[in-house]
Amino acid sequence: MAPISRVSFAVAVVALVFAVVFPAAQAQAQAPAPAPTSDAIDQGIAYVLMFLALVLTYLIHPLDASSPYKLF
Repeated sequence: MAPISRVSFAVAVVALVFAVVFPAAQAQAQAPAPAPTSDAIDQGIAYVLMFLALVLTYLIHPLDASSPYKLF
């Protein structure tokens, strides 16, 4: 088997250095992500939708119970 030439070895070392140094430098340059905040509007919308689902359930259930079709 032929020995590795000095040029090939130098290219491999440079590629390894770039592969290790550049991702580390890029990771340090990025700003940290902001902390998540709880949004009162989103929570209010969720409560309204849950209340709407509850009301629709109680409105549809008597119609389903008085139906001539025996579903359950």
